[in-house]
Amino acid sequence: MALAGGPDSFLHHPYYQDQVEQTSPRRPGNLAGPGFPAPPDRLANHQEDDVDLETLVNDMDASLESLCAAAETAPLLRNGQHPHGRPPGARPLQGQVAPRQRLQRSQPMHILAVRRLHQGDQQLRTSSLPAIPNPFPELCSPGSPPALTPGSVPPGPAAAKQDVKVFSEDGTSKVVEILADTTARDLCQLLVYRSHCVDDNSWTLVEHHPHLGLERCLEDHELVAQVESTMASESQFLFRKNYAKYEFFKNPTNFFPEQMVTWCQQSNGSQTQLLQNFLNSSSCPEIQGFLHVKELGRKSWKKLYVCLRRSGLYCSTKGASKEPRHLQLLADLEDSRIFSLMAGRKQYGAPTDYGFCIKPNRVRNEAKELRLLCAEDEQSRTCWMTAFRLLKYGMLLYQNYRIPQQRKAMLSPFSTPVRSVSENSLVAMDFSGQTGRVIENPVEAQSAALEEGHAWRKRSTRMNILGSQSPLHPSTLSTVIHRTQHWFHGRISREESHRIIKQQGLVDGLFLLRDSQSNPKAFVLTLCHRQKIKNFQILPCEDDGQTFFSLDDGNTKFSDLIQLVDFYQLNKGVLPCRLKHHCIRVAL
Repeated sequence: MALAGGPDSFLHHPYYQDQVEQTSPRRPGNLAGPGFPAPPDRLANHQEDDVDLETLVNDMDASLESLCAAAETAPLLRNGQHPHGRPPGARPLQGQVAPRQRLQRSQPMHILAVRRLHQGDQQLRTSSLPAIPNPFPELCSPGSPPALTPGSVPPGPAAAKQDVKVFSEDGTSKVVEILADTTARDLCQLLVYRSHCVDDNSWTLVEHHPHLGLERCLEDHELVAQVESTMASESQFLFRKNYAKYEFFKNPTNFFPEQMVTWCQQSNGSQTQLLQNFLNSSSCPEIQGFLHVKELGRKSWKKLYVCLRRSGLYCSTKGASKEPRHLQLLADLEDSRIFSLMAGRKQYGAPTDYGFCIKPNRVRNEAKELRLLCAEDEQSRTCWMTAFRLLKYGMLLYQNYRIPQQRKAMLSPFSTPVRSVSENSLVAMDFSGQTGRVIENPVEAQSAALEEGHAWRKRSTRMNILGSQSPLHPSTLSTVIHRTQHWFHGRISREESHRIIKQQGLVDGLFLLRDSQSNPKAFVLTLCHRQKIKNFQILPCEDDGQTFFSLDDGNTKFSDLIQLVDFYQLNKGVLPCRLKHHCIRVAL
């Protein structure tokens, strides 16, 4: 008989007392079974029904002593059960009640017996299955819990963070905390969000070296922390627009003149084939031409025949010969980056204003190890620098170009798109009839543009006749409202306006407006077309006591500069192209 405690606890156990109370009203005949004699009648002999408590306690003490003595030698099964259900040496209790009856009264013994049967069945079932080793024994050992505690897992390395200071065009700066894997695109998007700018995928991060007179736009996939580790203490990052960052994917023929590009295989000359030759690593495109090269450690410049290949930049020691024995390596593409010269004439004595530099990654502020070169015009310099980027990065540039377009395609059709003026999407329209029509005749489109300008003039005159304050009066808001626009840059010089246009990309339609230095009442429109910068003066003209602004000597008049810009964004007029992108400066 298995006991949960000592003799006294057994007598006072609630489960035992409940079972005794529940079985006491039953008749003794119900407890008889096969092999058990029927108990005598309770009414005939009441003394046999009484149990001597002292004798019962003495017998239980003897059973416990014998159980403890035999526990050291008897093997135990799971849960402390003996193989025969009773400890060796234990004898049944003596008393008037039969052993089977006491087993019937003691329900815990019945439960343990059923549990042993279930355990036996379970052992039979598990013994028939193949043994599967535990791959994690340390998790199931008694000394450790099955679940991992927070202290049992070694802490992983925390993500490295660092502060980066970024400057804007107006001199303001912002300190941003970045991770080690933050790319230039990620940082630009963060700055766009914090500055409340329009994200048109033309923002870029510029690596600026004022002591060397160099700067370049970081590629979108470059890691900012890695680039900063190669910069000197005087260098800094600039946050700026660059509309020409991926313009060569749209119009590659404008960037690669035929006389400068040679192929190792026959090419059909199409734009698609031109880009495929640069992006395909198995092809071998080559840029060739004459450049002014500055000798290392000297102030002199030499005009040499130079060719750019995937393996590096080479110069010919004998005229325009490209034989291997006449080619000398100038720079390697893998361990270097290409920069633009900001003031090549003044700082390095460059023969032209179209200089660029190939800077090794190991160089921080040593100008002696820079490979300085100069082209004859802006188109040639753009061709050399664009080919260097394509040969160095290849498909990474194309992926950077496609990522914004793929994100834009995934946006909801209900989202508001960013307005973009395109040459192919804007046409002249005539709404004089009941339905609008597209004006296909160029002469008719020009006359419609002139009529639209006169219509604005009539509307402003009608407002003045009706008694409203004239928007053309010098003291009114119309004379100063253009100063709130991003495309107006105030009193800057011609050289400064040209520098801003070059920094933000020489693409067709890039423009800004500024005050005229020669005429205090006039304004100047600075426009880029075919990588050349042109200036158009906006003169005031009076008609019936009212002041208008015009670009074409009064043929098309506008009441303010905002109307003038809106008109030439839709109509080319006397300009070589429509106004597409405006130069902008954002304060961080």
